[in-house]
Amino acid sequence: MTNNTKISNIFFRAIGKSIDLLIVLIIWNIFSDPGLLVGSLYLLISDGLLKGKSIGKKIMRLKVINLENKSPADFRDSVIRNLLLSISVLLLKIPIIGWMIFLIVYAIEFIIIIGDSESRRLGDYLAKTVVIEE
Repeated sequence: MTNNTKISNIFFRAIGKSIDLLIVLIIWNIFSDPGLLVGSLYLLISDGLLKGKSIGKKIMRLKVINLENKSPADFRDSVIRNLLLSISVLLLKIPIIGWMIFLIVYAIEFIIIIGDSESRRLGDYLAKTVVIEE
């Protein structure tokens, strides 16, 4: 990364992800079970929608970039980095166990972000991406 690239603030990242999860919740409430699938698909491809930005990241002025080619994340990067999170959202349909898995997955990813010098989570390592401030 270049010296003028600023790694994202963890707080802003959490707000951005919360906005994306709120979108999933709204879709799920409007369309019931098919909405959960649509919401999960949104999370899966969200970082490839707006040149490396999900709706939550766009609002928070954050962007996912591919570390190998320094370009905004594309749909492939988004699917790789968000697969585990997207699957955990689908599991919300399962009472108690699904919710526990969801919370554990998001807690582990958050702990990894906190402990990483570049605020990267497991999905970022798998996709070779990082979230930066614009």
